[in-house]
Amino acid sequence: RFCGVGRVVSGYSTSAGIENPINPSIKVHCTQLLINGNFVDSASGDVIAHVAEGDAEDINRAVCAARKAFDEGPWPKMTAYERSMVLFRFADLLDKHIEELATLETWDNGKPYEQSAKIELPMISRIIRYYAGWADKIHGLTIPADGPHLVQTIDEPIGVAGQIIPWNFPLLMFAWKVGPALACGCTIVLKSAEQTPLSALYAAKLLHEAGLPPGVLNVVSGFGPTAGAALASHMDVDKLAFTGSSETGKIVLELASKSNLK
Repeated sequence: RFCGVGRVVSGYSTSAGIENPINPSIKVHCTQLLINGNFVDSASGDVIAHVAEGDAEDINRAVCAARKAFDEGPWPKMTAYERSMVLFRFADLLDKHIEELATLETWDNGKPYEQSAKIELPMISRIIRYYAGWADKIHGLTIPADGPHLVQTIDEPIGVAGQIIPWNFPLLMFAWKVGPALACGCTIVLKSAEQTPLSALYAAKLLHEAGLPPGVLNVVSGFGPTAGAALASHMDVDKLAFTGSSETGKIVLELASKSNLK
């Protein structure tokens, strides 16, 4: 059941081979290495984690939660100062949990731990503090007009923001997308890259510890042709922020324009 009038695209790809589900489905048995005629475990490799894969229905559930949080919840109605305090507390928690976040980022992405812990994590908390400082400085304008007229503008949150981030800088992309949207009072559905889901989920947990109300930030890990396409097509998403390849960007643009021109 959709929370708004419209449609959700459950699959979309430039590759004809993955547009439709494989039928019949099979149970995967062969997951080890094949050496000397035998399937054996890796000498050094370990499974890091099993992560839930979200699809169109999960995106719809997340968008419904974000829409309810925006229309009925406290976040958009909070004062800008109150929102900034949540973001400042979040930045403090990022600093407190650098070791865990840097480890997840390195496990997820493969970049050196030194880069994650000493370069990127300090940048991320600084980015969040930057946007926290903007929250109560988003002002309207008084505009000169001909004749006896008073012209004013007021900036308001746009609503539900869909956000799609890539694999190469997972936490930095998370901060660049989530920080400004939360500072403005929007609610969010973020789709992390399927290769690097762990750090975004952990950071979202810290945001809730900082006082973010339920439904304001929703994180769905999934693939582009299913979860990403559903987010770009959803009629209850008011704005879409995407970082990724040009080819995928063309698909995202087309889906956004065919739905509600978000």
